[in-house]
Amino acid sequence: MGHAVSTPVFEGPIDLLLHLVTSHEVDILEVPLAPVVDAFVAELVEHRDQLSMDTLSEFLLVAAILVELKSQRLLPGPDDVDGDEELVGWEERDLLLARLLECRAYAAAADAFVAMSELAARSVPRETGLDDGFVVHAPDLLAGVTVDTLAQAYLGATAERPAPRVDLSHVTVDTVTVSEAVEELALRLPGAGRTSFRALTRGLATRIEVIVHFLALLELCKLGRISLGQGENFGDLQVDWIGEDRPLAGALVGSFADDYDG
Repeated sequence: MGHAVSTPVFEGPIDLLLHLVTSHEVDILEVPLAPVVDAFVAELVEHRDQLSMDTLSEFLLVAAILVELKSQRLLPGPDDVDGDEELVGWEERDLLLARLLECRAYAAAADAFVAMSELAARSVPRETGLDDGFVVHAPDLLAGVTVDTLAQAYLGATAERPAPRVDLSHVTVDTVTVSEAVEELALRLPGAGRTSFRALTRGLATRIEVIVHFLALLELCKLGRISLGQGENFGDLQVDWIGEDRPLAGALVGSFADDYDG
């Protein structure tokens, strides 16, 4: 809200007064502007620390427009314009507001430069330099470069690079499958009696073979050919054959394959 003014025909914010004047609801000739300005100056003197720059600039802007409108009504020229064209004051207001914002930007930039200058004033420049006999020379980047070295560098850069080769020596490729292990165990277990998983895998050399044999035992247990038991936690896994004495290994593997595929 703008600065409040008091006149014989209006009392309220000055920006509302400008609106009423430009909309022809209040005659500008009936509004004495000198008391308005005097009252604002008196308030400025009394409360100068409390008034913001926005309030001051807005009052000056609106007061300038009111003075211009009243001067046009009091002193009409040869090119007198219609009353509706008095709204051109709004365009002047926008121009004045743009200039005010520009001035604020320059003032902010000036404050920034002042702060930088004060900060730079705290530093002390060096007054002494290098000795007269001390000269810094830039290194010669072509020192030691000959035609032969350039030729060797060119040949090395343009030589055909060997195709990258991935070392797979650490990768172990095992061909043992669960079906093969099932077939093997189906032949071994009927005549072995009660045995343990440790005994069945004692001769195996790789970890993958042990895993495959364990999976094969699980498949035989699922098919009802063996029973698995463990007397204690982390004890040996006991294996008992409970199927036929001499099963057909091929049929058993086929049954395992059908069950696995299903």
